[in-house]
Amino acid sequence: MGWKEEWERAARDPEGFWMEQAQAIDWEVAPTQALCDQGGPVQEWFCDAQVNGCWNAVDRHVAAGHGERLALIHDSPVTGSVTRITYAELQDRVARLAGAMAARGVGVGDRVIIYMPMVPEAVEAMLACARIGAIHSVVFGGFAAHELAVRIDDARPKAVLAGSCGIEPSRVVAYKPLLDDALAQAEHAPDFCLILQREQARAEMGPRDVDWHEAVAAAEPVDCIPVRGDHPAYILYTSGTTGAPKGVVRPTAGHLVALDWTMANIYDAKPGEVFWAASDVGWVVGHSYICYAPLIHGCTSVVFEGKPVGTPDASTFWRVIADHDVVSFFTAPTAFRAVRREDPEAKQMAGHDLSKLRNIFLAGERADPDTVEWIGKVTGKPVIDHWWQTETGFPIAANPVSLERLPIKIGSPSVPMPGWNVRVLDEGGQELPPGTLGAIVVKLPLPPGTFPTLWNAPERFRTSYLDAFPGYYATGDAGMLDEDGYLWIMARTDDVINVAGHRLSTGAMEEVLATHPDVAECAVIGAADPLKGQVPMGFLCLTKGVDRPEAEVVAECVALVRDQIGPVAAFKAAMVVDRLPKTRSGKILRATMAKIADGETWKMPATIDDPVVLDEIGVALGRLGYPR
Repeated sequence: MGWKEEWERAARDPEGFWMEQAQAIDWEVAPTQALCDQGGPVQEWFCDAQVNGCWNAVDRHVAAGHGERLALIHDSPVTGSVTRITYAELQDRVARLAGAMAARGVGVGDRVIIYMPMVPEAVEAMLACARIGAIHSVVFGGFAAHELAVRIDDARPKAVLAGSCGIEPSRVVAYKPLLDDALAQAEHAPDFCLILQREQARAEMGPRDVDWHEAVAAAEPVDCIPVRGDHPAYILYTSGTTGAPKGVVRPTAGHLVALDWTMANIYDAKPGEVFWAASDVGWVVGHSYICYAPLIHGCTSVVFEGKPVGTPDASTFWRVIADHDVVSFFTAPTAFRAVRREDPEAKQMAGHDLSKLRNIFLAGERADPDTVEWIGKVTGKPVIDHWWQTETGFPIAANPVSLERLPIKIGSPSVPMPGWNVRVLDEGGQELPPGTLGAIVVKLPLPPGTFPTLWNAPERFRTSYLDAFPGYYATGDAGMLDEDGYLWIMARTDDVINVAGHRLSTGAMEEVLATHPDVAECAVIGAADPLKGQVPMGFLCLTKGVDRPEAEVVAECVALVRDQIGPVAAFKAAMVVDRLPKTRSGKILRATMAKIADGETWKMPATIDDPVVLDEIGVALGRLGYPR
C-alpha cells in the first residue's frame, strides 16, 4: 500500500492497524487489545502486554544469530578514537551493568538519572535500565548544577550514572563537580552514583560513588525483566523547561512498536545497515534514533562525540558518513548551516565517498528552503525534512520514503504519518481552510509511542496540551495544510506576531532572509511597538568571508522582505550579529530575544549553549534603541 492508503487505514481502524504493526515486536505476553482507558485524560496503548525494551533492542538479535553484527560505532573526533561494539558484546556489557545496578537495589519502577557525554556507556546505561524495568531520565551531560538538582528532586532517582567529564572542541568539562554541587542543592539523595572515569579528567570519588568499570567487572549479568506495556521506559525533561520541571513520560510498548515502524517506513534503513542520528542522548532524537529505534530494527547506530565544525573542521559529517558506510543520516538544519557558513562551496567534502548514503533527514527546527537546497546541491542526495516533538517521540509529518517516496515540497515536512490526524484551527477551535495560518493540533487519540502524561504533573499535562482545544493535542506550533495535504510549519504559536492587526509568521520572513547569498543564518522576532503592536526585527549571521559593509547587507535584506512578503510586514529593522543564542540542541531562543528587546524580565534558559551570546544580543539591540 502507499502512504494515503496506510494513513486512511490507521484513521479508520487505529486498533487493527497498530495491532498489526505490533507483530514486529517480541512480546513476553502479547497485547490482547491496542487501545486501553487507564482513567487518564488520553487513552493509552498495549497496556495488558508484557514486554522488555532491552530484549527487543539487543538480546533478540543475538538469539536470532546476529551477535556478530555491529550494534554501535562510537566515533569520537574529540578523542581521536573509534570503537565498534557488536550485538553480542553489547548484550554482555548491558547485562553486567544492569547486574551492577540490581545488586545495589535498583529494580522495576525505580528512577535512574543518566548524566553522561556521548560515549557508548551512555546508550548502555539506558538499555541497562530498560533491562531491569528501571525508568531512566537522561540529563544532558554538563547541564548546570541547579537544573540538574531540580530534575533530581522531581525524578527522585535511586541512582545516578555519570561520566567524569565531557569533551568540547576547546575544553574539557568536568561533570563530577557539577553533579556534587547538584546533589548538595537537591533535597533528594540517591543511594549511589556510578562514575565512568575518563582519562581526560578523572573524578575525585566520594563515599556514595562507585567506580563504573570496577562495578561492571565484578557484576553478575542479569536477564531481561518483562514489564507492563504502559510501564514508563523513561522520563525526558523538555528543553526550555523553566520553573517546575516538565518531564515527558514515554510508555514502553507503544514506543517499541512506533519506532520500529518508522525505521521500516520513514528512515529507509534495513537491518544490518548503518544509521546515524547526529544528536545527543540528552535530547529526544538521541533517545529515539541513537539508542532505541536503530537497535530495535537491527541496524548499526553511530554514537558521535564531536561537532559539525571544529572537530576538526567542516568535513566531519562527510568523513563519518564515508568511513562507516552510513545509509541514512539525520541531523538538525542548524548543523548544516554551521557547515555551510564555514565551507560554503563544500570543498571539504572532497575525498569522502558518500555513495552508500541514500537520504539526509532534517528535524528539530524549521528547515529553511535555502539550506535544504544547498544540502541537496552539494551532496546530490534527497533531503527529507520532517517534523515531530519531544512529546511525540517520533515523526508526526514526514516523507515515508520506504513506503512511498512522495514529491518533495521544499519548506514542508510533507504529510501526516499514519496515526496522526492533523488539523489547523483558529483561536476559537474552528477548522481553517487549506492555505490558512493557524494552530496545528492532532485529533485524539494520539498514536502509540507518544506521551500519556507528565511526570508528577498530570494537571499541567492537561492544561498545557489538551485544554486549549478539547478533543485535540495542541502542538504549540503554527502553520497550515495545503490543497495536497502537505503540512507547513511556520513558527511556534508564540512566534506568530501581530503587526497592525495582521497575523504574520516570523518563519516566513526568515525563509526570505535566508535566500540572501551573504546570510548564513538568521532569526526574526516580534518587538513591541506603540503604534503597530509588534514589529519584526531581524538578526543576521553572515557567511564566512563576506567582505562588504554590513549596512549594505541589511538594506538588501530589508528590501527582500518588503518585496516578497510586502509592506504589510513592516520589516525595517535588522542587524548583523556574530552568532545567535541557541539551546544545546540547536533551537534559537527567539522568545528570550524578544523579551530582551521589550525590556521584560527574563530568565537564563537552562539549556542555553553559551550564555554570553544573550549579552551580545542585548548590546546589539541597544544600538538600535531597544528596549524602547
